[in-house]
Amino acid sequence: MRIVLNLADVTRLIPRALLSLGLVVAVLSLSPQGAMAGPGESFAPLVENLLPAVVNISTVQNAKDLRAQADPQQQVLPPMPFPPGSPFEELFRNFFDQQQQRQQRPVNSLGSGFIIDPSGIVVTNNHVIADADVINVTLQDNTSLKAEIIGRDKKIDLAVLKVKSDKPLPFVRWGNSDTARVGDWILAIGNPFGLGGTVTTGIVSARARNINSGPYDDFIQTDAPINRGNSGGPMFNMQGEVVGINSAIFSPSGGSVGIGFAMPSALAKPVVDQLQKFGKAKRGWLGVRIQAVTPEIAESLGLTKPRGALVANVSEGGPAAAAKIQAGDVVLNFDGKDITEMRRLPRLVAETAIGKRVDATVWRKGQEVKTHLVVGELPDKEDGDEVGQKAPDKNEGLKAPNPAAVRVLGMNLVPLTAEGRAKFKLDAEAKGVLIESIAPGGSAAERGLQPGDVLLEVAQQEVTTPQQLADKIKEAQDSGKKSVLLLLNRGGDLRFVALKLDEKPAPKP
Repeated sequence: MRIVLNLADVTRLIPRALLSLGLVVAVLSLSPQGAMAGPGESFAPLVENLLPAVVNISTVQNAKDLRAQADPQQQVLPPMPFPPGSPFEELFRNFFDQQQQRQQRPVNSLGSGFIIDPSGIVVTNNHVIADADVINVTLQDNTSLKAEIIGRDKKIDLAVLKVKSDKPLPFVRWGNSDTARVGDWILAIGNPFGLGGTVTTGIVSARARNINSGPYDDFIQTDAPINRGNSGGPMFNMQGEVVGINSAIFSPSGGSVGIGFAMPSALAKPVVDQLQKFGKAKRGWLGVRIQAVTPEIAESLGLTKPRGALVANVSEGGPAAAAKIQAGDVVLNFDGKDITEMRRLPRLVAETAIGKRVDATVWRKGQEVKTHLVVGELPDKEDGDEVGQKAPDKNEGLKAPNPAAVRVLGMNLVPLTAEGRAKFKLDAEAKGVLIESIAPGGSAAERGLQPGDVLLEVAQQEVTTPQQLADKIKEAQDSGKKSVLLLLNRGGDLRFVALKLDEKPAPKP
């Protein structure tokens, strides 16, 4: 009997047959036009061209002499856990001495990097060379070269090194990470566990991942195996261009579980250029503190959906202040780009040329307002246009209110007096309504409000007494709103909180 199979049958059956034999199959993806989009039969031709430009980085940190630097009282032997003359006394002393000697040994670490210029410019992660006293770069042919630091940027974990060689070095070129699609093939090359040049493959698993490592998070996620020592190594597309820098992994075990993160080249390349030119990164700056627009905040501000970046505070003398941007504004568009979510704004501002005049659109009191501003330079002492808030502490139960107190939405509100300022260590010039205590399970507790917070505004209207605040909340309830926006001061840090209107305010006395 003769069996005839068409192309579709072969494509469907061969991988199943091979898998049944326990073999690994590389399934080639097809473009919509049917052209081959995968790497072909082998990655070898591409790897042969890329490996020489990927380097191993080893560092040595000379451990400080703890005995010389520590307090003399800390140099004495710890309390003896055994009675004098015990056979374990000498054993204990020897163990203590060994621990002291180990603390004084040099600390070594390993990582990866890649050459971007034949003169010997090497890119890696800052954490690979942090606190290093000696940095060695090893090429594929085992040539070891001493490296010096040209510049580093802790905010996005980048460092640029320089090595000297008597001949031009192999190098790789940057690619455009913005064109990388989820599902595209990628190659990761690095130095896992100090084994030397190692190649792994995978795909782009996700884009724009936020792993809470800093204000400019925009990582590419991949399933290519990445392990300790891969940090600082390049992620390549199928054209052999660097589209990412392998920087972190998610791993309960410490090894690869198929969730790795690479810094996109679109974020890294401008910073690398500045580190080469200035020795540090120069970023744009607005001078605002921002927070996310939650569904509750969007509803309270009249936005049809959560979007933009809510301005919680404006730095005096900053570019935003000069442009008349106010606390409570929601930045919807910056320099022609929509702010779909809060964390998009810091990166856009940081990448904008210092001194550039840009247009912006903000949402203010129910309508869009056009404005323009001149982007400043991020001061060295600043952390950028800050985002996010610290986790709230546990709330206290409601205390017995004083005669001027009002209970509303799970809060016990009292006038701000000298006694209240002293109790909660508030600034003598602080104004507003003091939260004396919080009821567990109420709206305020759910949103993380704390005793000692000072409420300044309700629905973007200033309040100075507890009853005035309660009246504003009742107005919001009577108008059919589901939530109300509060502006609070917590230790000098201003932030907005939207509370659900699921409780009735206390009636007037």
